[in-house]
Amino acid sequence: MTTSPPIAVVTGAARGIGLATTRLFIEQGFTVVMVDRDAPELEKAAATLTGTEPLVCDVSEPDQVAELARELTRRHGRVDALVNNAGVADFRPLEDTDYATWREVMATNLDGVFLTSQALLPLLKVACGAIVNIASISGLRASTLRVAYGTSKAAVIHLTQQQAAELGEHGIRANCVAPGPVNTKLALAVHTADIRAAYHDAIPLNRYGSEREIAEVIVFLCSAKAAYVTGQVVAADGGFQSTGVGLPAMRAR
Repeated sequence: MTTSPPIAVVTGAARGIGLATTRLFIEQGFTVVMVDRDAPELEKAAATLTGTEPLVCDVSEPDQVAELARELTRRHGRVDALVNNAGVADFRPLEDTDYATWREVMATNLDGVFLTSQALLPLLKVACGAIVNIASISGLRASTLRVAYGTSKAAVIHLTQQQAAELGEHGIRANCVAPGPVNTKLALAVHTADIRAAYHDAIPLNRYGSEREIAEVIVFLCSAKAAYVTGQVVAADGGFQSTGVGLPAMRAR
């Protein structure tokens, strides 16, 4: 008897951590539904992979998310793993953060997690599936220029705990990964040499993480190896959160 492969849904899958997670799921035998609002980039990424199904969807739009759920129901009737990775970043001072910017960040980073998780809940119930939401170290510790971004990611962390508390009775686990500095194309483009040096000093492992390293944590939390893990926040950050204030100066001695 042929057993169909498990189904993973990864949002923000066209690049970065989402694409790395897609690749790792494929290695683990999943069929991966790659979701992204950037249609050309999504098609380009999916064309290089086997075992994927690209679906264009803006997770901040309720109607599009509802259509995504209908299509997944038609195609598969179940979701074994949902990775809510789609996100946008905006870095500016509090006084320069207008309401439109605030709403744009919240609509994707927070509303998108809520909408997608809720819409796919019937399919997750069928599979007793797992949800992994991608937050950020900025949701655990405040920093400059992150009033909208950091707040949205802190809210994702609490939303994850709400999901774990309410969905456990259905056999659904919900966990959160909070990446620290990662060598994404965006980071390489906007982090100057001084910024990178400061991060290296503040991170006990003295380096940025890789997209693959974050993907390893995500896929683990979706696997049977994490069957008794729910409601947790894993800071995949090289120890950045643990260092506190003053560690770079102490290490310089």
